[in-house]
Amino acid sequence: MRHLSRMGSLCLLAALVSPVPPASAEEPQAPQEPAPTTLALSATKTYAGRDTTLTVTGLSGGPEPLPQASVRIERRVDGSWRPAGEVVTGEDGTVEVERTMSRSSGDNRFRASYDGDETHAPSTSGVVVATLARREGVVRLTGQATVVDGRRVKLRVLSRTRSGETVRGDVRVLRRLAGKAGGNGKTWREVRTVTTGGKGRARIKVRPRADTRWRVVSLGQDWVRRDRSEVLRIDNLPPVAPVRLPRAAPSPRVHVPQQRRGTGKGAHPVVTGIPDGVWGSMTGRSWHAGCPVGRAGLRLLRINYWGYDGYRHRGELVASVAAMPAMRRALVGMFKAELPIRSMYRVDRFGWSAKLQGADDYRSMAAGNTSAFNCRQVVNRPGVRSPHSYGRSLDVNTWENPYRSPTGLVPNAWWQSHSHPRVAWRSRDHRVVQILTRAGFRWTYGNGDTQHFDVGGGHGRAVAAPPARRCGGAACD
Repeated sequence: MRHLSRMGSLCLLAALVSPVPPASAEEPQAPQEPAPTTLALSATKTYAGRDTTLTVTGLSGGPEPLPQASVRIERRVDGSWRPAGEVVTGEDGTVEVERTMSRSSGDNRFRASYDGDETHAPSTSGVVVATLARREGVVRLTGQATVVDGRRVKLRVLSRTRSGETVRGDVRVLRRLAGKAGGNGKTWREVRTVTTGGKGRARIKVRPRADTRWRVVSLGQDWVRRDRSEVLRIDNLPPVAPVRLPRAAPSPRVHVPQQRRGTGKGAHPVVTGIPDGVWGSMTGRSWHAGCPVGRAGLRLLRINYWGYDGYRHRGELVASVAAMPAMRRALVGMFKAELPIRSMYRVDRFGWSAKLQGADDYRSMAAGNTSAFNCRQVVNRPGVRSPHSYGRSLDVNTWENPYRSPTGLVPNAWWQSHSHPRVAWRSRDHRVVQILTRAGFRWTYGNGDTQHFDVGGGHGRAVAAPPARRCGGAACD
C-alpha cells in the first residue's frame, strides 16, 4: 500500500509540471503571392547617329506606380540581346533614357525588364523598334570627258547625305552607248556594282570603245534614301587622224558595216589554217572545184588596221601559205605608218558572181574593200584566170584606186585622176607602194591597176582558166 501511494504521488507531480497548451493557439498561414506588375516601353523616331528617347511607362503593382524600381534595358545587336544599361523609375513609375540610333534598323530594337521583389512580380515589356528617319542621299559621278580609244579612264564615285554624312554601301554603275549605236541613247545597261568605303568614295576603271554615257545609282539603305547621279558624258577619240577626202570625191556604191574594233596590242596579226566555218563560207564563192590552190595551201590572217575613221578595226583575208609572210609584213607596215584601210572583209562576203566565176569582186571593189585570195576570172576579161586565184595577190583600198579594165575604169572613174597622201597612189613614190614593195610585193600593173599588188615568185600575171563547175549553188567536188 505504501508503494502504491508513492507511485501516485509521482504521477500527480508530473502532471503538474507538464505545460498545458493554451486554448486560443492558431494554425500557421501560407506565404503571400507577389502582386502582378505591368511594364511598357516606347521610343521616338529620329535619324541614325542621333539619340532616340526610350520611355519606360506603366510600371505598377496593381493600381499604384512603383517608384525607385530598377529597370534593365536591353538592345538587340547583330541578332542577339545585349545589356544597354539600368534605370530607376521616378515617383510616377516612369523613366526616360537616351540611346544613339544605329544605321541598321535591326540594331534599333529595345526591350525593358523588371526583376520584381518580395511583394511584386517580375515584368518584361514587348520589343520596341525605334524607327529610323531616312536621310536624303546624294551620289555623284565624275571623270574626264574624253578618252582615246583603247585607253582606260578613271571614274570617281562620291556618296553622301545632304547633311554631309558619308555613305558606305553598294552603288550600281550604268552605261549606255551614245547615238544610234545605243538604241538612240535610251538603253541603260548595268556594268557592275561597286562599294563605297568609309569615306563614301569608290573608283572605277573602264575602257570605252565608243562614245558613252555613264551614271551611278546608290542603293537605298535603312537610314538613307537612294539617289541617281547626273549623266557623265565620255567621248571616245580616234588614236590617229581620220581620213579627209575631197568634197567632190564620190562615195562607195556598196555599203558594208564597220568591222569590230581591234583587239590586242598594235596590229596583232594572227595567222591560222582555214577554220571549218570560214571554209564553208568560201566554198562556192571564192573557192570552187578546179581552183589551182586548195584548203591546205591557204591561210587565214586576222589583223588590226586603221580605218578611215581613225580607229583600229579587226579585219581578215585569205592568202596562200607562201604569200602569207609578205601579206603579214605589208599590213603590219601599213599599220605602223598609220596608213588607213577602208575595210578588210573576206571577199566571199560579197557572194558568187556568175560573170566572174568566183566571189563578186565587182561588189567588193564598189565597197572599197581590201582582199586577197579569190579564185575567179579577171574583171571584164572572161575566160582569163585572175592572179588572185593563186592567193598571191592583194587589192588595197579598191574604191580610191581603180582598175583600168578592157571596157573601162572599175569601180569608178573619178579617182583615176586623183591621188591622196594616205589612201590613193599614182606613183611608186607613194608611202603605201613603198611599204608593200619593201615587204616583198610588186606593183605589177602600175596605174593600169592601181589597187593591185603581187607577191614575187610567179602567178603575178593573168592566165587562161577553165570555167568553174558548180552544183546547185555550191562547188562540185
